[in-house]
Amino acid sequence: MDFVQRAFAGGALVAVLCGVVGTWVVIRGMAFLGEALGHGMLPGVALATVTGLPLLLGGAAGAVIMSLGVGALQRRGRLSYDTSIGLLFVAMLSLGVIVISSSGSFATDATAILFGDILAITTADLLVLAIACGAGILTAALAHRSLVALTLDPRIATVLGFRPRLTQAALVGLVTLAVVASYQAVGSLLVVGLLLAPAVAAGRWTRRIPSRMALAALIGVLAVLTGLLASWHFATAAGASVAAAAIALAALSTLVHALLPLARRRRPTTSAADIRRVPAPL
Repeated sequence: MDFVQRAFAGGALVAVLCGVVGTWVVIRGMAFLGEALGHGMLPGVALATVTGLPLLLGGAAGAVIMSLGVGALQRRGRLSYDTSIGLLFVAMLSLGVIVISSSGSFATDATAILFGDILAITTADLLVLAIACGAGILTAALAHRSLVALTLDPRIATVLGFRPRLTQAALVGLVTLAVVASYQAVGSLLVVGLLLAPAVAAGRWTRRIPSRMALAALIGVLAVLTGLLASWHFATAAGASVAAAAIALAALSTLVHALLPLARRRRPTTSAADIRRVPAPL
């Protein structure tokens, strides 16, 4: 089916982008920001639906407003990072629900907003996703050294000539890009699963950041394929199936990683006495 092939191609592009960005999200402990941006898109998408504007444009505007608001509250309101995110999280989510409840016949669109519609991806959407994926990978590559320095210590980053605030803003921009790009595939409620689960699964097997990104992208693509197949055969929601597959792969990775040392310890070993008992060849 053509629409399933487009769904897999679009989901694979989203998985690659989320694998790259999600690695930094896990390393920097920014999972709450990703969740907040996913909900921060809701009023923008709702307003775009009501006014007839492109949904991706509305979602991007909502996510950008959310990220800028977090920075403004943290600097001028003298609030902690998680407190700023929590306040705007509730505010944006409430605004989105108000817009949805004020509009008639919005139920179907609200379902697509919250849980995605990966099977409705078009050729034009694939082009947008390819551009977003390329831009995210390029930005991550250019900012790699400064992101590593910022992760170690902001003071070290300053001494090395980097600008920690600009680097943090670039990282927030990357998270925003990944969340907005993933919106149609898995929706605003499930986007964090695809952003975090593959990166968590990859982190069990490698500590080098580039290889962790590559492995997370591969696991994400596998999650998309598994979720689409499960959705096709069991008639389940495609976006939710993809997110559930990503979580299941992360759990499986953790389980296998924990069981491997036990299997090595139980492997029988050959002692020197056993070697002496083996008859010599004729």
